[in-house]
Amino acid sequence: MALPSTAQTPTLATGALPPPTQPLPYRTYVRTDAQPVAPGFDVARFEALAEQLVQGQRVPGLAMAIVQDGRILSARGYGVTDVVRPQAIDSHTVFRLASLSKAFAGTMAGLLVNDGSLRWDSKVIDYVPGFHLVEPAYTSQVTVADLLSHRVGLKAHNAFDRDIEGNAEYYQVAQKLGSAPLTCAPGQCYAYQNVAFSLVGDVVFAASGSFYEQEVQRRLFKPLGMNDASLGLAGIESSPHWARPHVRSRNGWVSVNPKPTYYRLPPAAGVNASISDMAQWLLAHTGHRPDVLPAPLLATLHAPVVSTPGEMRSGWRRDRLNAASYALGWRVFDYAGEEVVFHAGAVQGYRGLTALLPGRDLGIAILWNSESSLPSGLLPTIIDRAIGLPAERWLDVDVDFGADNLMADGVEPTTAPRGQGTSSSTSAASPH
Repeated sequence: MALPSTAQTPTLATGALPPPTQPLPYRTYVRTDAQPVAPGFDVARFEALAEQLVQGQRVPGLAMAIVQDGRILSARGYGVTDVVRPQAIDSHTVFRLASLSKAFAGTMAGLLVNDGSLRWDSKVIDYVPGFHLVEPAYTSQVTVADLLSHRVGLKAHNAFDRDIEGNAEYYQVAQKLGSAPLTCAPGQCYAYQNVAFSLVGDVVFAASGSFYEQEVQRRLFKPLGMNDASLGLAGIESSPHWARPHVRSRNGWVSVNPKPTYYRLPPAAGVNASISDMAQWLLAHTGHRPDVLPAPLLATLHAPVVSTPGEMRSGWRRDRLNAASYALGWRVFDYAGEEVVFHAGAVQGYRGLTALLPGRDLGIAILWNSESSLPSGLLPTIIDRAIGLPAERWLDVDVDFGADNLMADGVEPTTAPRGQGTSSSTSAASPH
């Protein structure tokens, strides 16, 4: 795909936002051929499913947001923040987002492209002079878009994640990219990365003159009303109300302290947010905040760049996906003929999923504070109902959907290659 070097939009009038349950007053960018969700799309039933998932501490807690047609249909918390000192999770409880952070990095870079201070085809070496690859000729070829779509050319997926897990500092590890084996020229092949991806933070600093964390706060969190959102370990620990991570033990769930490791890669895995924040994020990425994220920019961010057929091999993806690609901080799926813009994340004790259905003007976010794979079945359950597919057995909870019943035992498998799974207590920010 050829990426435009700039993304511009006409000046839009701004003003005080109405209550979030009301339509936004801005001119929106929603596909003119967007269809309504299918009959039987019942948000109360999805909320009941979420409630069942936390009963008996099957999972300690979770939060879910559903937005459609510019409105927040649901943004609620379920279960508890900590099994030891339980407090109820609400819409402002903060979770760690792990690799859901990558969409923020792509969007932040896109705003600089929109400003004209950066280009998608800008060379990384021009902004990060210390960057180099083992092949000098390739060093000068890596672009901003290559970073954001995981097309640097590295042979190994998740290169040097093990160093990060061993408490190494980002800049120390980033130097090792200069000795990493390559499998192709930049822009020619896909290999999911966390360390290399995070170079975009250095590019943002060089292009804007402000630290990446400050720019994300100023350009995204604040104007979108993501008032609970933050970056880094200090950010989540200073939140008034946050969900602690949980790992399994012989006696059930145990809460632990958040690991600092992947917080050292803010673009790849540094964001913290509540489900209220995520509802605003979904509204913005479904085109209802063009005052912050203009229409052409969204179209560019969500457009497939490189094919990723390996994402179609397990769980609901194996059964539902016809094609999979990576865009700029987002994945793009052909889900039974429906376009789904998606990302997932996983670090010790936290999991999360986000999905956009542009053809239905629908957005979904699910966050939970444990390493269980069980809540992942919520997402295909909701998507199936939105597009009118018969109910499948994605969840092992029993909520009657009329003619269909979701009593099942099928969930996503918890085994995957290192750094890509949902069960290892030291797993990387997940590429799923």
